[in-house]
Amino acid sequence: MNKIIRIGTRDSELALWQANTVSKQLNKLGYKTEIIAVKADGDIILDKPLYELGITGIFTKTLDVAMIAGKVDIAVHSMKDVPTALPQSIVQAAVLKRGNVHDILVHKGSTDFLETNGTIASGSLRRKAQWLNKYPNHKVEDLRGNVNTRLQKLKDNSWNAAIFAAAGLERINLKPTEFINLDWMIPAPAQGAMMIVAMENDNYVLDAVAQLNDIETEICTHIERQFLRTLEGGCTAPIGALAIYNEEEDTIVFKGNLLSIDGKQKFEIEKNVPINEWKKLGFFAAKEILENGGEQLMKELRSQLKK
Repeated sequence: MNKIIRIGTRDSELALWQANTVSKQLNKLGYKTEIIAVKADGDIILDKPLYELGITGIFTKTLDVAMIAGKVDIAVHSMKDVPTALPQSIVQAAVLKRGNVHDILVHKGSTDFLETNGTIASGSLRRKAQWLNKYPNHKVEDLRGNVNTRLQKLKDNSWNAAIFAAAGLERINLKPTEFINLDWMIPAPAQGAMMIVAMENDNYVLDAVAQLNDIETEICTHIERQFLRTLEGGCTAPIGALAIYNEEEDTIVFKGNLLSIDGKQKFEIEKNVPINEWKKLGFFAAKEILENGGEQLMKELRSQLKK
């Protein structure tokens, strides 16, 4: 078969970079590809915080519909944007080797505001909560849009700084010189990873894309998304998770947290387990948080986010 694999993507610079990366890798393996860009609701509606839009799948639904309708064969996503429950008939086909997992603080000039009062911008509940937990005197403003739009908004406003995923800025060569690595901030589950989804019955495409899968990234992101899924139960909440494979000891090091939106409550967990215990690590870590006070916080978050 000499089928052209149609790659669906959002039309932002970063999303197109991701789609082109997948296209080039498939081309090297001898497959023909075509990139089809669409605009997702999450890119169009920029005047509301994500959680008010029913954030789950806001960046992926348009491509899901296109795939089910037979307009594209695969879709490439930033994995952290993909709901933990995929639509019926759509499956995770591959996870590419992970990039930088961390968040960075892009600032303008002096960082004196870190010692006093400051205004930080971010559209992420997770980033907002972790920031306010560490800097309770600061204010966090909502910031929406693709990477380019958010960088421009930072320049145009009086905010001191804004928080970005390092991987996104690095991939399209927009990482500025004035930034701080936020290595204390636990990233979003699967941050820095790219996921390819496809139709479950498309064996030609599934066989092609499977060759791009990175097993270490697949395992670590599985743990993080399992932690997220067990905690949230369909609700968007300030949740961070990071699993790292320690090759020397053949173990998985996992860190996860759950916070209130104002950052005043924080539940966190850290585990170091043998690699053969990875399959349920995220589940057990989440259950431990829920049993130690996290369940009540999740009830409160569900109530707050429905308003």
